[in-house]
Amino acid sequence: MTAFIEAASPHVMNTYGRVPIALERGQGCRVWDVNGKEYLDALGGIAVNTLGHNHPRLVPALQKQLTQLIHTSNYYHVPGQETLAKLLVERSAMTNVFFCNTGLEANEAAIKIARKFGVDQGIARPEIVVYDHAFHGRSIATMTATGNPKVREGFGPLLEGFIRVAPNDYEGLLAATEGNANITAVMMEPIQGEGGLHPMRVEYLKQVRALCDERGWLLILDEVQAGMGRTGKWFAYQWADIVPDVMTLAKGLGSGVPIGAVVAHGKAAEVLKPGNHGSTFGGNPLAMCAGIETIRIMEDDGLLAHTASVGEYLRAALRTQLGALEGVVDIRGQGLMIGIELNKPCGQLIGQAAQAGLLLSVTADTVIRLVPPLILTEAEADEIVAKLLPLVQAVLAA
Repeated sequence: MTAFIEAASPHVMNTYGRVPIALERGQGCRVWDVNGKEYLDALGGIAVNTLGHNHPRLVPALQKQLTQLIHTSNYYHVPGQETLAKLLVERSAMTNVFFCNTGLEANEAAIKIARKFGVDQGIARPEIVVYDHAFHGRSIATMTATGNPKVREGFGPLLEGFIRVAPNDYEGLLAATEGNANITAVMMEPIQGEGGLHPMRVEYLKQVRALCDERGWLLILDEVQAGMGRTGKWFAYQWADIVPDVMTLAKGLGSGVPIGAVVAHGKAAEVLKPGNHGSTFGGNPLAMCAGIETIRIMEDDGLLAHTASVGEYLRAALRTQLGALEGVVDIRGQGLMIGIELNKPCGQLIGQAAQAGLLLSVTADTVIRLVPPLILTEAEADEIVAKLLPLVQAVLAA
């Protein structure tokens, strides 16, 4: 390896534990580093590169937009916002959208909606139910809502106003909220991403939706990682046949161009008024172009059905090849959002897999996360399994 990628930059803050490679270009589900080495991308920019790399329709659309407008301001109407908002509400059965730049920003806005919703009803100290193992971001508010103590450590005092419960434990949720008149919302990921690819059960999602209706709470679903077709439906909550009051999106919505969105419905859609919230870059023409083209290409190419099919194919292959290994605890997920849980920490696999020409991540210390582009083929799924099997065998044998 060259010195360029052996040494950390002295000018970039040391906030990431980087793998010592520098990626230079990509095509489809493959990328190449500055030394010309090829990698199969089973990480997709952490569930971001929906359409893979250098997509033949997305890139020209972005190039055209670059020649017209990149950024104006939300002082003015941005036609792309109307177009993308319409595409999102039609596919979500919701009504209104606010655009921002990241999942963190979308979740921050959702928390503000929940708080103002309560204050508008005369609740002086609104509280939001959140979950063990959740991840909602790294701002002060979103990391307080996050379940991982390591994310919060060293940044106190944290915000008040959050009640934490265990996933999929309806009786525990009832007990934790009994008699509390300050609660205004329940906030959860339908499938926890950073927390280890843990899904909320369909029955549980239905129960919480009914409870929120009964008690007048907002149901906020963080679909930053699970949304935009990753599970084989537009949004993961659609597997439970429910509709949230607030949904947050980012990651795959722009296929690599930074974008975030808060989609609201019913009483939640009218909470924020002019002056309550905003974003300088949110909803800029370039990001809107990326979101619009992503959705159009996904539909034209049938990527929802493709993701469901290839995801099932990949999970079946993983279960066949890895499932019987002693030390493999579980292989779970939906569509192309897959977690392989081992019985020991396996963070070293990120670097080892890269050496073997495979990009992936490890989350919650023991869970291998696969979130490749939604254009993944069955042949590429077989290649993922072939590259991964000896790596997992070696880790488990160590």
